[in-house]
Amino acid sequence: MSFRFEKLEIWQQARKFAVEVYKITSKYPNYEKFSLVNQLRRAVISIALNIAEGSDRKSDKEFIRFLRVAIWSVEEVVTGLFISLDLNYINKKDFDKLYDEANIIVSRINALVNKLKKQ
Repeated sequence: MSFRFEKLEIWQQARKFAVEVYKITSKYPNYEKFSLVNQLRRAVISIALNIAEGSDRKSDKEFIRFLRVAIWSVEEVVTGLFISLDLNYINKKDFDKLYDEANIIVSRINALVNKLKKQ
């Protein structure tokens, strides 16, 4: 038996993105552990969590609402990554990689939203 969300490529990609953010934030200074690191990690896991939770809702309209929340979480992560770059906690190469991945995730979520709207 499997859950509906497990089959969604966007959920799988969101999980991988979360792992990448967790790995990169593990290198942040200890004094950021309960501030920027915590905020980034909560936001990044919220992406996959909202996709999963929304996928089992009773209607596509409800699922779309959760997908939008997932997009907001991506935007929160990107903002945290910009701040991390500004503070030199991450380098430009790592920032660009995560930024590109965030854009792909948002594009794919939007594509799923559009598909659900047409059904």
